[in-house]
Amino acid sequence: MSPSSPCWHALPPDEVLRELVSSSDGLSEPEWRRRLAHYGPNRFRRTPPASVWRILVSQIRNVVVGLLVAGATVALLTGDVLDAAAIGAVLLLNVAIGFTTELRAHRAMEALVALEVARARVLRAGLWREVDARDLVPGDVIHLESGQTIPADARLLEASELRVVEGSLTGEPAPAKKRADLGLAADVPLPDRVTMVYKATTVAAGRGKAAVVATGMATEVGRIGALAGGVEDRTTPLERRLDVLGRRLALLALAVAALVALLGYGRGAPAAELIQTAIALAVAAVPEGLPVVATIAMAVGVRRMARRHALVRRLPVVETLGSATLICTDKTGTLTAGKMTATVLRLADREVQVGADGTDPRVSLALRIGALANEASLGHSSEGWRAHGDPTDVALLLAAARGGVDRERLLLESPRHRELPFSSERLLAASWHHDGPGLTLFVKGAPGRVLELSDRVLTAHGTGPLTAESRDSLLEANRELAARGLRVLALAMKEDARGGDADLQGLTWVAFVGLSDPPAAGVRETIEVFSRAGIRTVMITGDQHRTAEALARELGLARAGDRVLDGRELDRMSDDELRSEVDGITAYSRASPEAKLRIIAAHQARGAVVAMLGDGVNDTAALRQADIGVAMGMRGTDMAKEAADLILEDDRFPTIGAAVEEGRVIFDNIRKFVFYLFSCNLAEIFVLLGAGFAGVGPPLLPLQILWLNLITDTFPALALAVEPGDRAVMQQPPRDPAEAILHGAMLSSIGMYAALIAAVTIVAYASAGTTGAFMTLALAQILHLGNARSAGHVLTPRFAFANRAALGATVLALGLQLLAGFLPPLAQVLRVGSLSTGQWMTVALLGSTPAVVGQLIKLVRSAGGMHRQS
Repeated sequence: MSPSSPCWHALPPDEVLRELVSSSDGLSEPEWRRRLAHYGPNRFRRTPPASVWRILVSQIRNVVVGLLVAGATVALLTGDVLDAAAIGAVLLLNVAIGFTTELRAHRAMEALVALEVARARVLRAGLWREVDARDLVPGDVIHLESGQTIPADARLLEASELRVVEGSLTGEPAPAKKRADLGLAADVPLPDRVTMVYKATTVAAGRGKAAVVATGMATEVGRIGALAGGVEDRTTPLERRLDVLGRRLALLALAVAALVALLGYGRGAPAAELIQTAIALAVAAVPEGLPVVATIAMAVGVRRMARRHALVRRLPVVETLGSATLICTDKTGTLTAGKMTATVLRLADREVQVGADGTDPRVSLALRIGALANEASLGHSSEGWRAHGDPTDVALLLAAARGGVDRERLLLESPRHRELPFSSERLLAASWHHDGPGLTLFVKGAPGRVLELSDRVLTAHGTGPLTAESRDSLLEANRELAARGLRVLALAMKEDARGGDADLQGLTWVAFVGLSDPPAAGVRETIEVFSRAGIRTVMITGDQHRTAEALARELGLARAGDRVLDGRELDRMSDDELRSEVDGITAYSRASPEAKLRIIAAHQARGAVVAMLGDGVNDTAALRQADIGVAMGMRGTDMAKEAADLILEDDRFPTIGAAVEEGRVIFDNIRKFVFYLFSCNLAEIFVLLGAGFAGVGPPLLPLQILWLNLITDTFPALALAVEPGDRAVMQQPPRDPAEAILHGAMLSSIGMYAALIAAVTIVAYASAGTTGAFMTLALAQILHLGNARSAGHVLTPRFAFANRAALGATVLALGLQLLAGFLPPLAQVLRVGSLSTGQWMTVALLGSTPAVVGQLIKLVRSAGGMHRQS
């Protein structure tokens, strides 16, 4: 017995039972108990959720927290309880925000529990009984019927008109027709394994009997869940960039602290002063507002995306979308409308658009054949047509209705005598109908098969012999239709039929009908926007090769030299071969869950930031592997949604375009407030360093620096989080994922503004002491907000009023700073003294200088740009 065999679909039923050491009467009670003890219950293994403690520890293990802890510890050891308490409060605030934000895990395996089946009908020792589905074991024989959720992976032993909805595994919404007696090759992909049924899929119609071959985590759904659980969580580009910035700032602070200590020691400064300076430097180096502002900036983006029907499940991935270089997407219902439509009729001598020509009797006959050789049903309600059945049959019924062919009236005039359902072996469906004294046979099926059974063809002048030349011409017409991405069916008939299978010989070919699943609204336009933004779109589908190729062409996915790769070809490639060729592949057909995982990993190995769109269980591992997983909100499975970082509430591809745009705007705003915060914090470091070179004590106290970082920095930085986006944001190439948040030009600007702010602060210290330095530094930092905003100067009305939050933040921060100087209890805590009128004028003049210089620079750049344009 080898229940782990991957080729159950290729074995005949009797050999399956022999391999399982079972029989058509099922297992005996003792044998069932032995196997249950061996294999365990038929249920999915739950992945233990990340513990609260582990999440908390992950928030503490970073450089920023380390610096704050060091500063608080030193302050406590030296008896400065107030400073230690203030730093501790800031530390707790930062950790609490991070902990709350990250208190969710990628628990894709948890969603498996919702797929469990409660009961199953099983054959034990020749008797049918209802059992708990968790008690099923390999070798059990189970009964299947319409509406049932399948409790385990099983090989069919018997099947009667059995159809199973397997969209969660294969990505295809149409019910799959199942057969028990068909021989299949070992390498047939999962969507074509018509002899198998799989756990958590649903029986749409018919009945069956099957031998269980896999249970629990050994099933296809369980295997995919394990595959998803094995994908490690990936840090986002923003998280990596902020971590690099924090480390660099920490190194700078340590270097400056060592230098200041050496300078102080050289001039004989007391140890208390050196310790106080070290604490001040630790506090100055940490942009305490950065975690808060980054979180709020992304939360603002989350609200914007929600208004555009994109629901975010993890904040940092909001920015990751703005870094995306590749969009991988499934086809049906995402790139296409998910609705099959009959669009073309190809007659012997011409092509007709469905509904465009009602005068040719051949068109009416073709629509009649499509309506009668049909297993779907169609009704009309106040909301429009209501259809049930296979999407292809539904499309033929709708085409007939649009052409004025009433199926119900046809059935009254020509009652059905017999029908032959479609099968993979016959490759056709047939229906015999009473027509006067005799029977007429109507047939639809695969073009090659129907032409093989036909010896006559219907032309504009009546019926004639189907010659070798006309047969070749029709086969070429079939190839042309298929190359346009259409699914092609042949329609044929036979008069004076006798009602038996022998009637299937000597048919009269009537027409080909081409059916399409058209591109969804806005998809092509969104792909063009992505292309202009330097983002590739790659299609990964379970559909056939030719269909994928035609749709890729129609949507403009393919570039010159690109190709479509079939799943079997992909399986034969090594990972190294795939990595070397992946940039030249625009679409993948018949892709398995493992293949999707390999495709994404290959692109990531080449430096791509990948967004993956999916909706089924078969997409779960790929959603986890991608830098950002995107699930469909309406048709997506619970397992796919749990694995995803972003959910498209409306299932529309253009929504991912809106999300990418918002992601880019958010990153630009993050870059602005990082520029602002680091300018201010570096200025504080320069102030302390300058004082050390000047041989004087620290101009600012640790608690004053903490006040500035929390209040004066934070509110203006928050205003930058809601800065309007650049109109050309989707006409720029993606950022290099390895690029730092602050590039060379911005670092130069940060250094220049930090030095300027530090210089005016030191001048104020020389003329008005610590209080003068404190007030000047605060004013300079608040007004520096105008330098950090989008391109433009304060004289531009659009710039001045585009972000009203910036005006409000400026007024609020100035008001709080004035309270620090004039409210006695607060002034006492911060050790702020009084200033004379002349000193206040000096503070105002010095504090506004960096802002004036920055606006003059913007004014000059603006004039230079206008001059170049003219």
